[in-house]
Amino acid sequence: MPKKNIIKSSTPICLWKTKSLLGEGVSWSQKLSSVSFVDIKKKKILILNSRTNKRKIINIDKEIGFVFHLKKNIFLLGLKSEIRIVDFKNKKILISIDVETDKPDNRINDGKIDSLGRLWFGTMDNFEKEKKGALYCLDNKLNLHTVDKDYYIPNGPAFISNNTFYHTDSKKRKIYKIKVNKKLNIIKKSIFIKFTKKMGSPDGMTTDIKNNLWVCHYRGACISVYNKKGRKIHKIYFPAKNITNCTFGGIHNNELFISTALKGMKKNEIKKFPLSGNLFKVKTNTRGKKLFTFSQKKIIND
Repeated sequence: MPKKNIIKSSTPICLWKTKSLLGEGVSWSQKLSSVSFVDIKKKKILILNSRTNKRKIINIDKEIGFVFHLKKNIFLLGLKSEIRIVDFKNKKILISIDVETDKPDNRINDGKIDSLGRLWFGTMDNFEKEKKGALYCLDNKLNLHTVDKDYYIPNGPAFISNNTFYHTDSKKRKIYKIKVNKKLNIIKKSIFIKFTKKMGSPDGMTTDIKNNLWVCHYRGACISVYNKKGRKIHKIYFPAKNITNCTFGGIHNNELFISTALKGMKKNEIKKFPLSGNLFKVKTNTRGKKLFTFSQKKIIND
């Protein structure tokens, strides 16, 4: 008999009271035994070593949507209008790629790296009013491809395979299932899940080894887990209202690290959800998919 797809999880633990205005972009580095995340509006990178509990905060010159560790002191950053690879030891910018310089009110939001070592990320209107965001893929040769358009607030993607993934528009409260061909052209796009207003907005996402989708609820104080058929099979409640992003990590890749945000919360909401804006961890009975690093030979082999 095949094992049933039953998810179990621990009560969320607050790892770091960062009081982030807009925590986002959580990533795990096995090499550093560290979780990294950002505060978009405060222009900060925050790094926590899970083994030593050592904490580091790096100030950045632009709003930042995500951060990925590549090797040693080299990190990949998704900034307001720029993809940047930087060596923090000598503060040297190794690569800088402009993004949407013709749209000064746009900024980069969420991003993920797929199994082929490519970077996927979305852009959005920083005022969250106009539908002028897009989904991009930066390939291994540093070519930037426009994959999809007309987003208000893109989040994800979360990968099912090399050519199929989930992606969301938080303002529309829709999670899409998208399939692309080798040229990164969309050959199929459908609505996988539509949130109600009561559920909040779907925000950051990740998939586990069974391709279950773990979705953060912005203004919903929880993470929901959906199986491949779109059926909800698990739910995790948090003492924080705006759950923004999550990723699997830890030594066995079975721990979920979660960012949250204080943005837009009223005093009575903060009183009800006192740990909003902080970093959390949840232990699970499953594992995330194998972690991949952005594969750009010039950087990796230097």
